[in-house]
Amino acid sequence: MPAPVVVYKDVGGLVSDYEALTERYRRENREVRLHECRSACTLALSLPNVCVYPDAKVKFHQAYNAINREVDLGVSSQLFASYPAAVQARLGNLTREYRVLTGTELIALGMRNCEGGSTMIASRKQRAPSTSVASARPEGQSGASLASFGDIAQKVQSAVATALASTGGRTDPIHVAVADRQQLTGLARGGEEANALPEPAPLPPRRPASEAFAGQDTASLSPAYLRLISGAQPILGPQLVRTVASN
Repeated sequence: MPAPVVVYKDVGGLVSDYEALTERYRRENREVRLHECRSACTLALSLPNVCVYPDAKVKFHQAYNAINREVDLGVSSQLFASYPAAVQARLGNLTREYRVLTGTELIALGMRNCEGGSTMIASRKQRAPSTSVASARPEGQSGASLASFGDIAQKVQSAVATALASTGGRTDPIHVAVADRQQLTGLARGGEEANALPEPAPLPPRRPASEAFAGQDTASLSPAYLRLISGAQPILGPQLVRTVASN
């Protein structure tokens, strides 16, 4: 089947051109979907495989000569005769002014809705919810540990099934998931360690008291210490040397 033609906005043109195009679509059994269609485009309403969207706007008016702008009654009658009978009854006749019918009005008159039936795009098939639960064996899990969990799950399943059987209804298999206590304990400890506050950093050693420097050897400031090296020239005057040495 050929692809459908979707008319988003067609302002019309020469009726002869639209007649040829309409007949082509008729031979091909091509579907035509209308959003906005006016003037000669309304010939599409004569197609057996045409549909309109609910928000569509189809505008009708008389045909006129493109050169002198005079109304052509013969072509106008031909255009009006191509419409379905219900549309003709609703319009009454064609005038020089536009007559607008919405998609909702045309659907009420018997035109096919593009959003219903076979014109709808195939929607994604919804996946049925799964009723079974698949279990995976964790790495490092011993067979005995898994067996003990299986026994617990079987006991719980049997108890629930027995309770439901008292209603006389049909019971479906019940799947119970049991968590590993060791894994949960490890996760809890890991969470506690992660949330624990860090230990405070040790304080630096105390600064020695100023008295520790009081007994510093003053011999380094004696005149002997300030004696010039052989061959050197003095930089400070004698009075400054004596002052520094006396402090």
